[in-house]
Amino acid sequence: MANKSDRKDRKPLKLKTGSFDRNAAMARMGVMAGASFAGHTLGNMFRSKEGKERRNREFYVKQAQFLADELGQLKGSVMKVGQMLSVYGQYFMPPEAIEVLRSLQDDSPPVAWGELQPVVAERLGKKRLAELEIDPEPMAAASLGQVHRATRKSDGLELCVKIQYPRLADAIDSDIRTLTQIVRLARLVPKGMELNAIMEEVREMIYREVDYDRELRMTREFSTRLEGDDRYVVPQVFPEYSTETVLVTSYEAAHHVQSETVQNLDQPRRDALGKSALDLFFREFFVWGIVQTDPHFGNYKIRLRDEGPDQMVLLDFGATREFAPRFLGSYYDVVTGAFEKDAKRLIDGAIGINLLRRDSPQHVFDAFAKVGMLMIEPFSDDAPDELTTPDGAYRWGESDLPFRVSRAVSDAAISRWFRIPPREIVFLHRRMGGVFVLLAVLDAEIDARDMLASYLYRETEVDPERAG
Repeated sequence: MANKSDRKDRKPLKLKTGSFDRNAAMARMGVMAGASFAGHTLGNMFRSKEGKERRNREFYVKQAQFLADELGQLKGSVMKVGQMLSVYGQYFMPPEAIEVLRSLQDDSPPVAWGELQPVVAERLGKKRLAELEIDPEPMAAASLGQVHRATRKSDGLELCVKIQYPRLADAIDSDIRTLTQIVRLARLVPKGMELNAIMEEVREMIYREVDYDRELRMTREFSTRLEGDDRYVVPQVFPEYSTETVLVTSYEAAHHVQSETVQNLDQPRRDALGKSALDLFFREFFVWGIVQTDPHFGNYKIRLRDEGPDQMVLLDFGATREFAPRFLGSYYDVVTGAFEKDAKRLIDGAIGINLLRRDSPQHVFDAFAKVGMLMIEPFSDDAPDELTTPDGAYRWGESDLPFRVSRAVSDAAISRWFRIPPREIVFLHRRMGGVFVLLAVLDAEIDARDMLASYLYRETEVDPERAG
């Protein structure tokens, strides 16, 4: 979610929640996207090959920017689809378009309190609402809702009130059908791409994120599982103020990871926070099989303490996913194969999670194994000398590993043999990448080989208990 300080000069939106307003706006998007492509195609008829390639790149940026601007005004599920396309699209969309759509992740203007106050009054009831003093200026705003700080009048307790935008859930199905056509008209996906299947997965994800009852349960689940570990803080939930579309939790004061306060911490404290972030991810995946898959820095804030370890304040569990034991077993083989430099185990695991086709030629298997072993570099015993400290810690802030992995895939010419991964992998890698970026932002120096090994070689690889 975009935070309060980032939006001081941004004009609040008037929500287009009525069916007429939304349908008219989306029809306009479709007409303009189609007309833009027709003009682009006509212009390319008279350009050289180099000119066409340059103009194609410019066209993708223009189309994606148009889509991002329009979705940002509409809010709701259409904007969330744009965000998710930036996650899925890395496997099939032009890089220029991905960069623009990624702007939707963090850059969401708020909705005016005058638009939401009557909605909150109706959802909570006048008696409950009267017990709270709600700040009309939102703390954070996103595509599906926004968060306001509040005080309980009876005891001064500070709270956070998460409000889902009105009539949002009712529009999800029609929004996705219409946006699927617009994305096709804008030519942002390759011809022949099975876009409907991707959109269906996005649809299921959005329904999960607008289920505030489930988010309340998942918040409680993480709180219970992390109870007693003072490295982490999970907000308390207040069911008496919560409904299907309003979620109230305790307010937890903390710093943004990119704040000057956190960036100026000494190396040992930053390293400890990095270890906490990495250990949490490993525990979620290898032990619980339950992963909070949204890596937005606003969901992982830092509370500094004079005594005891600094803490990670964990927020927003709407994107929590549960992973099936069969998937976990195959992915475990991928990671263990890379860790042990066992190419056969790595490849068998990749086939098991549908990353590779079993009928791929041997050179594809060899190249994929090489890439997999490169990806585990921070946990290996042979990382480049320039990326390790004298005592063997990996220097996350200095690493260009994502670039080298991307280049290795391109150089091996194996991309066409990859399948578009199933949603489990897409959202798992989304969170994994977020952890790696967090460690880089902290400029952490960590020897995490033993930490990963402790999870790979546990007696019980997957916790049989599952959240409800």
